[in-house]
Amino acid sequence: MGHLKEPYIKFILYIAVIVLVNIAGLTLFFRADLTRNQIFSLSEASKEAVATLSDPLSVKVFFSKNLPAPHNNTERYLRDLLEEYAARAGRMFNYSFYNVSSEEGDLSSRANENREMARSYGISPIQIRIMENDEIKFKNAFMGLVIIHGDLIEKINAVTSTDGLEYQLTTTIQKLNNKVSALLRVEDTIQAKLYLSSSLYTIAPLIGLDNLPELAQTVKDTIADINARSRDIMAFEHTDISGRQALDRIAAKHDIMALTWPAIPEKNISASQGAAALVLEYKEQSASLPLITAMDLPIIGTTYQMADPDALREEITAIMEKMIGINQDIGFLADHGTHTLGPDQMAMMQGQQGAGMQVFNNLLSDRYSIKQIALAEQEIPEGLNCLIIAKPTEPFSDYELFQIDQALMRGTNIAFFGDAFQEIMPGGGMGMPQYIPIDTGLEKLLAHYGISLKPAYVLDKSAYKHQPREGGEQVIYFAPMLKEKSINNTPGFMHNIKGLIAMQASPVELVQDNIDDSQVTATRLLHTSDESWLMQGNINLNPMFISPPESTEELGTYDLAYILEGTFTSYFKDKPLPRKEVGDTDTPDAQDQADALTDDVPKNQTPPSETGSAIPRGLVAENRLKETSRPAKIFVLGCSQMLQDNMLDPEGKTTNATFILNTIDHLNNRDDIAAMRSKQQSLNPLDPTTPMIRGVIKSFNIAGLPALVILFGIGIWAARNAKKKKIATLFNS
Repeated sequence: MGHLKEPYIKFILYIAVIVLVNIAGLTLFFRADLTRNQIFSLSEASKEAVATLSDPLSVKVFFSKNLPAPHNNTERYLRDLLEEYAARAGRMFNYSFYNVSSEEGDLSSRANENREMARSYGISPIQIRIMENDEIKFKNAFMGLVIIHGDLIEKINAVTSTDGLEYQLTTTIQKLNNKVSALLRVEDTIQAKLYLSSSLYTIAPLIGLDNLPELAQTVKDTIADINARSRDIMAFEHTDISGRQALDRIAAKHDIMALTWPAIPEKNISASQGAAALVLEYKEQSASLPLITAMDLPIIGTTYQMADPDALREEITAIMEKMIGINQDIGFLADHGTHTLGPDQMAMMQGQQGAGMQVFNNLLSDRYSIKQIALAEQEIPEGLNCLIIAKPTEPFSDYELFQIDQALMRGTNIAFFGDAFQEIMPGGGMGMPQYIPIDTGLEKLLAHYGISLKPAYVLDKSAYKHQPREGGEQVIYFAPMLKEKSINNTPGFMHNIKGLIAMQASPVELVQDNIDDSQVTATRLLHTSDESWLMQGNINLNPMFISPPESTEELGTYDLAYILEGTFTSYFKDKPLPRKEVGDTDTPDAQDQADALTDDVPKNQTPPSETGSAIPRGLVAENRLKETSRPAKIFVLGCSQMLQDNMLDPEGKTTNATFILNTIDHLNNRDDIAAMRSKQQSLNPLDPTTPMIRGVIKSFNIAGLPALVILFGIGIWAARNAKKKKIATLFNS
């Protein structure tokens, strides 16, 4: 009887052990991430972001249920990610998933409430494509979330992919933390001035704006909503502009659009004018938002639209955040012919993809406040971690070079995106462009620090291949494809960058004689393949006239990017310091003071100062020289086109965008953000092979693997037969 009970007792014990192990697992959570880039584990930046929360942070997720792949995997990944955040942050972090699907019977009323809640936060359903019964259908689904930190709210309207999701969440959390700190520092309010002419109400019905009289209340409510979430940072004011002079003055000052119309007797409308715009002012900053836009549509003609409240809220919030300086400042050289942070208007008017930098500007503005610096008018401010210089084409004065040099000495890192040539198009746009070597004077500064650009373009057999409409394939040799062997992945911010495209790149060379190896470390980041050559002298980038050299002796590898790190010596050490006359001071206030000192003073006399002493004419300010820098970095890339709109994607997910943004983060001492961004990279280019090797691999996959399986099966069968025979022999004996 005891023997019969023993199996049951063991079974009960096994069940008890399993239950206890599961209970322990609820509190003793452990998970191993075996992926190469640790994509299912929090980055150090994420851990720090939630560990430093001073107030509770909540995440509300609105995700439709029963979505098809890959969206169901996205929801599962999001749940796991939020669980990781919560485990790190403890009581300061909580999250909730809200049911917004109405296909669950009794839950439909609760789902409707949740959908209304989502819409109140600005989360709208998006359209996704699904496959049902072998048919492609479209479905509206909620896939968004909001992050609430105190009174502040940030939203992510569409979580459609796992790529970069941790980066989005962590940077948003950091932004909220920064926003709280920035709001606490704000002493003055932002003036939100609504200029809305009541005269527009008479003509509004004729242009399809029947709800225009309600616009003032809509804007007021929008400002109140933002204030409720931003510690009442804005003061609202409504002004009814009337009269041509007042309208012209406001329109000119704030660059707002004015509407003018003739008399329409049959509608009892008099000739008049009006404007509708919102102007935000804070200290010396101002920005205007049009509240009525005009659009020219084919066939239909000109149509007018009022600002959408949700879009207006986002625009006002973005301007407010920029004005109060939520993000860290980053310098951008805005004169001397550098690229501009915006679209290429001329190319857009011609229907072409231009050389603007709007995408770069947008991507950078998510993390930094870009401070544009015109050296001809202002000094480089102290406290900048990084100054970006993108293809200057006009000469620098010695005094301007002195400013850049001393900024480096103060520890401001330099990011130089340069080209060796300036492209000059012939008059009328006909004929071949000319390529003029660029000589701004900045070259001698960089050479002193240990690096220079060679006046040439690099051409590479490993290049982008274009497929013309008429068929075939054309190799664009001046657009090198940089593969894994050409990219240095050793620095942390370069991790997982495995494929880049350059365009009209100039080779970068070290000036070894000027580099003190004990003080400065030079790291090569990018180089071409060993089948590259140079085009110099007579430059012609027409692909039809470019072909590789016949001799392999003319081929080699060329460096495209370096980063120098360490302690640099000033270019102006042991040189006469450049001086600038007081009459040419950068600030208008200083100029006004200088002019005031000389007013009503005879030319043969000098004006007295406040202390009674005479201030001579032509007084110059002597510059103080800092001879040795703090630890600093200089990044040089001989390809400024990599910053342009045709080389970057708006989402910042391509390797080109990741490389540029990671480099900027490294120069701003944010390597943790760069490492987190690199996790989303999944590009793994195949190593180049010969056609014969590819054929062998293909044949092995088709025939070799099945043959191995068959042989393995035969081996197992033979082993079993041998074992059977051995057992039979033992028993027969």
